[in-house]
Amino acid sequence: MSCIPVSFFADIVSGKMTIKEWASIGAEVGLDAIDLSTVFLRNHTPVYLEKVRNDIESEGMSIAMIATYPDFSHPDPIQREREMEYLRNDIALASNLDAKFLRILAGQAHPQTKIEEGIKWVIENFKKVAPIGDKFNVKLVYENHSKPGSWQYVDFSHPTEIFLTIAEGIKDTSIGINFDTANTIAYGDEPIPALKQVLDRVVTIHAADTSTKGELNHVLLGKGLVPFKEIFSLLKQNKFDGWICIEEGSNTGKEGIKKAIDFVKKTWAMA
Repeated sequence: MSCIPVSFFADIVSGKMTIKEWASIGAEVGLDAIDLSTVFLRNHTPVYLEKVRNDIESEGMSIAMIATYPDFSHPDPIQREREMEYLRNDIALASNLDAKFLRILAGQAHPQTKIEEGIKWVIENFKKVAPIGDKFNVKLVYENHSKPGSWQYVDFSHPTEIFLTIAEGIKDTSIGINFDTANTIAYGDEPIPALKQVLDRVVTIHAADTSTKGELNHVLLGKGLVPFKEIFSLLKQNKFDGWICIEEGSNTGKEGIKKAIDFVKKTWAMA
């Protein structure tokens, strides 16, 4: 089990909290590993990356997943090429830091992008980048996402049908699925039907909760609308043995992460 510390994003990005301090918290609350975002990483110089790696290892931690934000649905072909170069760099960073997974996204729902074109561009670029992940031994995982703070628009594949179409289009690649438990509800759909369609390709889970259908409002895990027991039961029936990565965004700090870990463990045991 790992955790992407949404509640701490602002502090880590600003430097108020260091990556070492986040790793220390992860060890204290009993995580098996921590997750990072590429926005936490200041550069890719050898000295800096060695320090990040050593800081994490000194706390007895490793990196399960790094989240990155490619935008392959951008209407400008030159920008899509830039996005590919950025993602190549992020794969190299993840490899250098010994991260197991790199979470990738389709891109933003740009008003100028037609759905059919966007799907085509995303699938094409995912197919191009999959061998790069293989080369560097970083497992790429595609998420049913909503909207990161670093984007202007919501995710192009926030609508469940677009996510499933893209997932189907890359099934012959090594790219796995990072299924987020809250984002389907945040779109206005139910997670179980969507999960069933990608179940055999799910390698990581973003365990998140939302209080509102049709909108992402992070709450403590178990306090919102996500049917965790049913989701975990389905995963167990399919013999899921991947990582559960808690997306803790309730803004309740370390205690929120502790409660989320306890909730996941108890709910998984009962499922």
